Amino acid sequence: MTALVTGASSGIGREIALKLAKKGVRLVISGRNREKLEALRDEIGAKRVKIIVADISKESECVRLYTEASAYNVNILVNNAGFGLFGRFCGTELDRELEMIDVNIKAVHTLTKLFLRDFSARDKGYILNVASAAGFMPGPLMATYYATKNYVVKLTQAVREEMRVKGSNVYIGAFCPGPVMTPFNDVAGVDFGLRGITAEYAAECAVNGMFARKSLIIPTLKMKICVYGSRLIPDNLLAAVAYNIQTKKGEQ
Repeated sequence: MTALVTGASSGIGREIALKLAKKGVRLVISGRNREKLEALRDEIGAKRVKIIVADISKESECVRLYTEASAYNVNILVNNAGFGLFGRFCGTELDRELEMIDVNIKAVHTLTKLFLRDFSARDKGYILNVASAAGFMPGPLMATYYATKNYVVKLTQAVREEMRVKGSNVYIGAFCPGPVMTPFNDVAGVDFGLRGITAEYAAECAVNGMFARKSLIIPTLKMKICVYGSRLIPDNLLAAVAYNIQTKKGEQ
């Protein structure tokens, strides 16, 4: 088997690549930082890893990534690349938010569609979209990030149902962790009040859940209770609760 992992240079993506490699999966790893990708390739073993440097905030780069990766007969896609931004919606930078939408939504959408067509034609393959527990609620002070992860969760659920009705053997699922201790927090400019799980543990849950063909993969019992419990709370109250949680993450 061969897996394409986006955002593989650090954090959850790097750990997912390592977990897959331990299972004997060949890898195509992608990101913007060539040096970090090369370091990961050397750690795993150069013969088992191919590198494609790409900036998937650009649609043309998503298509190029798909085309080049397809040459390696990819049958696992892990859409991991993504980032967040903390701050009041009226004060955060528009250009940065639009870039976030391009990475967190458009790139996931594009790569999922392109690879799904191939996997569907072969009637086999795995697609794991890395979302977040944020994908089940509104997120004041990280409004755009939460909205992007809502998109990823709902897109994944909808496509999964299409595959089920079709009787397809193609798997698609969403990985929805809560706080994870990764460089994501530095990029987003937040300091989580809750202690996060390690990226290594998150990756283990993600990979095991994917191969178990779970629809939603949510690490830890506490986070499962939070996610499923949130469905019982009206959205306006949930937004108020989320706001109070978010204020602990950074300066207002």
